[in-house]
Amino acid sequence: MSAPAVLKPRDFKPGVPDWSTLHQPSGDLFPPVKDKAEWSSYKLTPEQVSQYWRDGFLLNVPVLTEDQCDKILQDFKYFMDPNQHHPGHAMLYEYHSNQSSDPNNVLIHTLGHWRLTSYLHDLLFLPQVVVPASQLIDESHPDAAVRFWHDQLFLKPAKHGGVVAWHQDYSYWTRTTPMKHLTVHIALDEQTEENGCLQYIPGSHRWTRDGGPLPVLDFNFKDMEGIKTILAEEEKAAFKPVPSLLKKGHASFHHALSVHGSYGNRSDGPRRAAVLNYFADGVLSNTDDFMIRATSGTDTDENIVEELLNEGKIPKGNKMEGQFFPLVYDPAWGA
Repeated sequence: MSAPAVLKPRDFKPGVPDWSTLHQPSGDLFPPVKDKAEWSSYKLTPEQVSQYWRDGFLLNVPVLTEDQCDKILQDFKYFMDPNQHHPGHAMLYEYHSNQSSDPNNVLIHTLGHWRLTSYLHDLLFLPQVVVPASQLIDESHPDAAVRFWHDQLFLKPAKHGGVVAWHQDYSYWTRTTPMKHLTVHIALDEQTEENGCLQYIPGSHRWTRDGGPLPVLDFNFKDMEGIKTILAEEEKAAFKPVPSLLKKGHASFHHALSVHGSYGNRSDGPRRAAVLNYFADGVLSNTDDFMIRATSGTDTDENIVEELLNEGKIPKGNKMEGQFFPLVYDPAWGA
């Protein structure tokens, strides 16, 4: 597939572009894919795919260079400093200056920032991410077309960064069906056990309740071990966390039912990560109340988006598509 001509995004307000109106990379973060053969160079090996389906996750897949990480980190000033808000701040789906509400355990968490800057926008189209996502997102269809679901930034400050409690992602996403989703967690700083690296429970992607995910116990991620109160004895026995220990610029890919979480940051530096969530093309809305804001089911602490965005309203049974759910990869592009 030859690179299309890059169009400009429409403005959210004069002089402030809304990058969600551009459904292709701008080219600011990485050069566009130039031909069909290049797509196949980003594929995972059969061994990596098998490991993913065995464990429910795949660790330390290189996706960003040091320079690309640093470019993305330039935009973190808009979220770490309340006096440095981006002029398009109102486009965010959610903004939590501290989702834990405990000043001794700070967790800065945002959604929808792909709308704000070209770097954060281009990240979701990264070939090193979307091609493997196509291989992993649907076990019965290992070369699926992939759509973007939503993004997240997690920031744990030095010395007092908070936890993200054990959970399954799809527990928050049942407003879509069927479950053909995955998450890509990209480390923008090296992740260690001291600074609160992401951790996984192998095999937990097979843990369900009545055919669905485990229930949500904590919308603000504060009760780290709360999930253990609802686990069966065999699940408790299998609860043996594996620290991801991601290198800067490396990613983990995980199943929407894989139990994962992270402990606090007690190191001398920040622990910053960009998270990208995807679903297979063809996934449907599972509610007539679907709207783009509050994608994880929580209220923001900044009361950002009050109005229902017409482009984000998708009635039950309708395909998830439109402005906020761009197609990021189709295997036909590399055929």
